Amino acid sequence: MPRVVRFHKFGGPEVLKLETLDVRAPGEDEVRIKVQALGLNRAEIVFREGKYLERDVDFPSQIGYEASGIVEAIGSKVSSCKVGDKVSTVPSFSMAKYGVYGDTAIVPASAVAHYPDNLSIFEATAIWMQYLTAYGALIEFGQTKTTDHVLITAASSSVGFAAIQTVKEIGATSIATTRSAEKKQALLDAGADHVIVTDEEDLERRVHQITGGRGSRIIFDPIAGTFLKDLADMAAPEATIFVYGALSMTSTPFPLMMALKKGLVIRGYTLFQITGNPERLARAKKYVFDRLQSGKLKPVLDKTFRLEEIADAHRHMQSNQQIGKIIVSVN
Repeated sequence: MPRVVRFHKFGGPEVLKLETLDVRAPGEDEVRIKVQALGLNRAEIVFREGKYLERDVDFPSQIGYEASGIVEAIGSKVSSCKVGDKVSTVPSFSMAKYGVYGDTAIVPASAVAHYPDNLSIFEATAIWMQYLTAYGALIEFGQTKTTDHVLITAASSSVGFAAIQTVKEIGATSIATTRSAEKKQALLDAGADHVIVTDEEDLERRVHQITGGRGSRIIFDPIAGTFLKDLADMAAPEATIFVYGALSMTSTPFPLMMALKKGLVIRGYTLFQITGNPERLARAKKYVFDRLQSGKLKPVLDKTFRLEEIADAHRHMQSNQQIGKIIVSVN
């Protein structure tokens, strides 16, 4: 009987329980994967706490968006993969219905993707959430140009590293921020053109220095809250601020006067605007796959935990000490 991580109520990491369940056959449009590794995402922390975008959860609930492993069964209508294929999962489903934390995961066939052979099984679970999120904002919607300055806040997350690499691949100039001086070199090593340590430097002054007083045309932010006003001050005329998270967990006042003065676009954004549109998703997957295969994109991995340590893995993410993707080994 496979082990599956479930939780029976909202709460802290301690609510995650490793339980055994019977294996079921996949539905006609589903795929069952023998999981080898998991990648953690901030969305799963917020989902576990009952603060995520989807809050209509039937308990006990599974959890988890990203897994990599081997296809062990397919539904009768599935033709996109076959038993034995090495695959990873695209976060394009409801965690309230599907969850991948465990020895075995059943997901919609549309959420199953092949990954380049040059990636390890751990790297394969650090692909789609981060790179599709960055791709959608910076390329599909932001249409970043080589002449642009891109401000990337909270840049030591896996999505932050993906954004840095994507900006570098485009040929634009990245400005990464972190609160910790210990993380600065890792961001520079990942390709950031500038790194601002916000606990030690004046963020707005440094952004204006780097951009020659103009500000940043693209801002990629998972924090929001009152910080949005500061971002508006650092934005270039007619800039776009992509807000893809709410790490501040506080209300977010709209910076009306600066938005009017500069003609800003302040856009709420998640990767579901990519994964929910088949044409966009096809473009995004090809972009990411090709650049992973060529080595232009390379997942940055943090600490690895065992499945039995899933609560500790969540605690590590909540400590904000990670640099890159937190991995859970299921072997």
